[in-house]
Amino acid sequence: MVDIIQRNNVSVTGCGDQTMIFAHGFGCNQNVWLPVIQALESDFRCVLFDYVGAGNSDLSAYDKHKYATLDGYAKDVLDICEALAIEAPVFVGHSVSAMIGVRAALLKPGYFSKMIFVSPSPYYINDGEYIGGMEESDLLDLLSMMDNNYLGWSSAIAPLVMGNADKPELGEALTANFCSTDPNIAKEFARVTFLSDSRPDLQKLEVPNFTLQCSDDMLAPLAVGNYIYKHTANNTLTILEATGHCPHLSAPQETIEAIKSYVSVPLMEYC
Repeated sequence: MVDIIQRNNVSVTGCGDQTMIFAHGFGCNQNVWLPVIQALESDFRCVLFDYVGAGNSDLSAYDKHKYATLDGYAKDVLDICEALAIEAPVFVGHSVSAMIGVRAALLKPGYFSKMIFVSPSPYYINDGEYIGGMEESDLLDLLSMMDNNYLGWSSAIAPLVMGNADKPELGEALTANFCSTDPNIAKEFARVTFLSDSRPDLQKLEVPNFTLQCSDDMLAPLAVGNYIYKHTANNTLTILEATGHCPHLSAPQETIEAIKSYVSVPLMEYC
């Protein structure tokens, strides 16, 4: 029998009747949520975990076939919820984890009470009138660079993703996260992250959901936030003053306030 808690290095902190489960983005691990968790754990039960291949997860649990699509990661999220007997949690997902959360909600309808998307993108590639942020050829070049020199790719791309050039320590911290991820697994997760098209899933989502969109984000431009707002039922969109792709690290206080404000709104207002 698989030990889910060990597989995904699950940790639980905080108190309160409402549980929030925090899912990190590509190249990161659960520690990126610590600035946010510290402000929420007095009011909420907070669940943190690492995807297989990241942080202190069990690398031996990695299965190329299972994790070839977002569904594999979504099933792990549901496994964690089941292992902890969580009821009606609020799911908070950064970047690709926003769409992993959507997949989890579609796999288990009615399970999540709310979903919070931090810098989400259903598709990173420009497609006709859809502005995803990157041309397909440029994205494929980035993936090829990753294949040839993962550490060099990490050092080059992480500061750009983080943004906030006036705070180089943030880019350095994200680079360290990228470099601590198993490179072979990271390369495969990158393809799942950047080549998956989750736009059709948005139209099926029934869970009330909240998009936190940064005002300037190279991976998820403003057009992406507006697309999610227009194509997802029960969506609320907030444009943060924060810039870059990781507001929970670059602007934790603004992110915390937005999350608290949304979670405190009664569900009936979204019906």
